[in-house]
Amino acid sequence: MVHRSQGRATLGGKLSAVLVAAGSSVGLGNIWRFPYVVGENGGGAFLVIYVLCVLLFGLPIMLAEFSVGRASHRNAVGAYRKLDRRWKFLGYNGVLAAFLILGFYFVVSGWTAEYMVQSVTGGLAHCTAPEQYAAFFEGFIAHPWRPLVYTGLFILATHVIIAMGVQKGIERSSKLLMPLLLVVLLALAVHSLLMPGGGEGLRFLFRPDFSKVTPATVLVAMGQAFFSLSIGLGTMVTYASYFKPETDLRKTAFNVTLLDTLVAVLAGVVIFPAVFSVGIAPTSGPSLVFITLPGIFNGMPLSMVWSTVFFLLLVIAALTSTLSLHEVLTAYMQEEWGLSRRRAAWTTTAATAALGALASLSLGVLGGWKICGLNIFDSLDYLTANILLPAGGFVTCIFVGWFMDRRKFEAQITNNGAFRAWFFVALRWLLRYFCPVVLLLMFLDNLKVFH
Repeated sequence: MVHRSQGRATLGGKLSAVLVAAGSSVGLGNIWRFPYVVGENGGGAFLVIYVLCVLLFGLPIMLAEFSVGRASHRNAVGAYRKLDRRWKFLGYNGVLAAFLILGFYFVVSGWTAEYMVQSVTGGLAHCTAPEQYAAFFEGFIAHPWRPLVYTGLFILATHVIIAMGVQKGIERSSKLLMPLLLVVLLALAVHSLLMPGGGEGLRFLFRPDFSKVTPATVLVAMGQAFFSLSIGLGTMVTYASYFKPETDLRKTAFNVTLLDTLVAVLAGVVIFPAVFSVGIAPTSGPSLVFITLPGIFNGMPLSMVWSTVFFLLLVIAALTSTLSLHEVLTAYMQEEWGLSRRRAAWTTTAATAALGALASLSLGVLGGWKICGLNIFDSLDYLTANILLPAGGFVTCIFVGWFMDRRKFEAQITNNGAFRAWFFVALRWLLRYFCPVVLLLMFLDNLKVFH
């Protein structure tokens, strides 16, 4: 194997570090998954618990991964090998998770592109009843070639940016896409707030009712925080390896988690006032974005405009995440296999395209192919979200909290003593004791141990 570190790319500055890392964490988990999870778990009380989970274990694990990445200046596998070669398996877990997630994430990203096109052309306007929207969605995802076309276009767009490199590709695109995402999100939020009856949606989102909270609610909030922040799968290790020595990891991690949470809350502000305005239950589940919301948009003035803008938002959010996942694999192949960046990018693109095609077709013509009773698409989702990500986060806590050289870890968190050490002491305690227990509970819950 060839290990490359000389002449390695670095991100331009503090803002670049925040926008690139935030681009990794901000994605469909914030805008598609977060609102329906909030809706299914009681609204405001879930939001409070979610924010606490982000601060108490999402932020510490992100800092741990940042520290591993910058201390090593290597890809996910090379980082753990450099710090302690006995733990390189943790890097392979992240690479595997990134590959499998891309397999189905590219497919869902393709759906957002299809819906944006249908919004522009007026294709969704032909539907008038919820059953028609459901039939449209089911018919599209089961179609033998249409989802493949949109998945392929999304893969190609991701590949082009990745092949341009860290600075010209990822950094430049993040500086464009993240501000654009926030502008579109704010425009949609203002529009939703002006809808008649929308205040009831805000009360649902921001007024806690803790009588609805159960232990399961807390575990779901933990899982959502983990999924949303993109921790446990090598993206933060990889991106932090491009950070400059003077980058303040504490401020960067805090700003990333703040931006990530802000996007999720704004997504709720966009969706819940609209849902309550037309009298639809907020517990619509995963179908909320692709079945329920198009029907709401069609009842609005300038429906094509607002529907197009919303699905443009989803396309942008999806692209920022596919870039980070692709980079995990590309950096690994470039540095560990000794490939040129373009060849590493093409290898990643070809492999994920093949897996994505199988995942897409498993919702239609390959629906009979089952893995433990699940089709390929659902099995990729289950394996990554319920096993690889929690396991990766758990072992990261154990490694950084107990086995990583304390002096190296402290040097990263304090920028070689430039900041006070009390924060480091608290962080190390969280990583040693609190976070592993939380992740172990979440992992066992995912495996239905408590059911």
